Amino acid sequence: MSRQGGGSKRDGLSVVADDYGLAPGVNRAIRKLISAGKIDGTGCMTLFADWRVEAAGLKALIDQGYAQAGLHLTLTDFNPMSGRNAFGQNRRMPKVDALIKASFRGKVNTAAVEGELDAQFAAYVEAMGGLPAYIDGHQHVHFLPVVRGWLAKRATLFAEYGKLPWLRGAPSVMAAPGIRIKAKTAVVAVVAAGFETAMRKYGYSIRGPLLGFYDWSRPEEFEPMLRGLIEKGNYGVFMCHPGFVDKVLRQRDALVEGRDVEYSVLSSLDPSLMRIESSLRQRV
Repeated sequence: MSRQGGGSKRDGLSVVADDYGLAPGVNRAIRKLISAGKIDGTGCMTLFADWRVEAAGLKALIDQGYAQAGLHLTLTDFNPMSGRNAFGQNRRMPKVDALIKASFRGKVNTAAVEGELDAQFAAYVEAMGGLPAYIDGHQHVHFLPVVRGWLAKRATLFAEYGKLPWLRGAPSVMAAPGIRIKAKTAVVAVVAAGFETAMRKYGYSIRGPLLGFYDWSRPEEFEPMLRGLIEKGNYGVFMCHPGFVDKVLRQRDALVEGRDVEYSVLSSLDPSLMRIESSLRQRV
């Protein structure tokens, strides 16, 4: 895979691994894929105590131009970085379904959410030494109204660092495999409705469509899904979740087996076959 800049938005798939920072095994797998030129970037979860230590190895690769690193905003399931009571007395952050409902009903504690996002952003900048190349969301929370508001308010601040981060766009329902996965993807598309238009008004660029949906409880479906996208000539941002399963990952995530499978598939595929969009790379 070339590490040089260039390429058009329709060259192929921009392969971006989610969840860097989730667990040491995930982090190690993602670094290996980046070093081997198999993926274009990774989104970072910065809310865990070991983030700063794990960030160092990634930063070395990013500084050499191997890939881009983004901020993977996290508002569900874990303890908030901004304090144990940020979301209520001794409360973890909510499940994604509860957060979606509360967000669209206007019942989210905006100050608490924005404080958490600010803390995660500050942790990224401190460890990585600059602005993230892009911003997206764990379980697609960046599409929610409260996060759209945060992005709008922080656009001026981000601009002071230089170029605004690009944002991951809405998913392609048509590119999703099978009726059941199309239905799942359609739910995310509904949540994302209007996101791209609204964010462009604040100067953000959008990259998409988002691809990579499949049944994560059936990891054997990952490779045929990916190969199907390649064979059909789809282009866009392809999300993936590779990793090596370790004790920490099992403590933090319920669905883990697919990560080893995704790593194996990505590490064995010929990048030239994937026609990966080279414009994501920093090195010119």
